Amino acid sequence: MWLLRSALRNPISVIVLVIGVALCSILALTRMPIDIFPNLNLPVIYVAQPYGGMSPAQMEGYLVYYYEYHFLYITGIEAVESKSIQNVGLLKLTFHARAFMPPGTVAPFIMRFDAGSVPVGYLVFSSPTKSVGEIQDLALNRVRPLFATLPGVSAPPPFGGAARTIVVSVDPERLRAYRMAPDEVVQALNTGNTIVPAGNVRTGDLLRLAPINSVVSNIKDLQNLPIRTGAGPTVFLRDVGTIEDSSDIITGYAEVNGRRTVYIPVTKRADASTLAVVNEVKASLAQFQSVVPPDIKIDYEFDQSPYVRNSLQSVVKEGLLGAVLTGVMV
Repeated sequence: MWLLRSALRNPISVIVLVIGVALCSILALTRMPIDIFPNLNLPVIYVAQPYGGMSPAQMEGYLVYYYEYHFLYITGIEAVESKSIQNVGLLKLTFHARAFMPPGTVAPFIMRFDAGSVPVGYLVFSSPTKSVGEIQDLALNRVRPLFATLPGVSAPPPFGGAARTIVVSVDPERLRAYRMAPDEVVQALNTGNTIVPAGNVRTGDLLRLAPINSVVSNIKDLQNLPIRTGAGPTVFLRDVGTIEDSSDIITGYAEVNGRRTVYIPVTKRADASTLAVVNEVKASLAQFQSVVPPDIKIDYEFDQSPYVRNSLQSVVKEGLLGAVLTGVMV
């Protein structure tokens, strides 16, 4: 009862206190990130190790096993979980320096996992004239660098198309005719097109940069690589196969109106607001469109912001209704 008596004796102080709380609430409401999920800040890291052509058993034996082995030396790990599928090994928590890895292993992908980092839409690329490979290349090298600069946005690579790849097609009949093995072609490509650091040549008082032409400038020049030399006639790559500037093996694709296309997931960071991220992306669509040819159209699809707006409106409505009912009861 003493609280009620104090309020009745000091009505002006109570009114000022209520107004102050209301103003602070409005200020906090305007500054807080608007989203459905809170920032959970889960201490989880995923390590994805790709290796093309390996079966799940090979991924487990040659790669995943050694990651798990070295994770046990790291202080503070609560659990280590792994899953091996074709071409990819997926592990949780953290990454330790590679050891005992087979030749050709590329660097793994390390990504932070958080339940709040979810896609809030998709940038969809469509064109009636461009191929999927051309759209993929433009989305990766022109649009994605601009997209990555937006605040609160993570920039995954585009999906739906195959990566640009130089494909060497070897004719088995020609190999048998020359009594050659496919490994000889692979060895010729590795030794005939290598990246060698440039050196320096001193000429008088000048120290000149001397690059080495060990990398071909035109893909078709690879056809002139010698595969076998010696006493007999020299066998070139053009004698047993062809080279094309093509794309990698297709593992997934996307379609718009029955035509293959490419898309970039718009994934917000855990501490970012969904509405702010969506508004930033929509405001930047014109900038994205300016860096691609006119026959490529960029649209923002599968917008998730209406769900957040509806949830926010429901919370505000229920809060006002509760305040009104409480005031009526008092």
